[in-house]
Amino acid sequence: MAEGQGRTGKEFQQLENDLLTRAGRGDRAAFKALYERFQRPLFGFLMRMVRDQAMANELLNDVMLDVWRSAAGFEGRSSAGTWIFGIAHNKAISLLRRRREDQLPEDAADTIVDDAATPDATAEQADLGRVMQRLLDRLTPEHRAVLQLTYYQDLSVQEIADALDCPVNTVKTRMFYGRQRMREMLSAAGIQGVSA
Repeated sequence: MAEGQGRTGKEFQQLENDLLTRAGRGDRAAFKALYERFQRPLFGFLMRMVRDQAMANELLNDVMLDVWRSAAGFEGRSSAGTWIFGIAHNKAISLLRRRREDQLPEDAADTIVDDAATPDATAEQADLGRVMQRLLDRLTPEHRAVLQLTYYQDLSVQEIADALDCPVNTVKTRMFYGRQRMREMLSAAGIQGVSA
């Protein structure tokens, strides 16, 4: 049977946990397999967080370096994926905070122009996925992370709470307000019939 065929979600999690445990013991082949499993989803998550390909690539390398260095400390209280996405989230948020502090003077909020597309321009967009991503990009990093981990990485509320190191109720609140804001932006853009 080819790797991955006929496996359940729990079996995938166990395989990933085993790879991480072996990597923690210095097994380079296990780390390589772990890297190959997480490279694409992590890059996608980081790209949606920082919206810059070079930064996303740099963060991906930083995350995986941290995974290699810290794998021995993985205690298995969450899945390997949750643990790795938690590292990625923390690194992305740190970068976004540093970038915001470096780029915006204190009075800059008064000069920010809302560059949202008009309803006519939005209607011309052929790909709703691109529109949704642009709207996601307008959310706060905290709300964006929760929605991305939910919809793009298919993590449960508990897994997201573990990854973001916050209470389950905080995840639920961020999810509620993130979805609410997405609905408002979709409505303002003239897009009907799409649920956020």
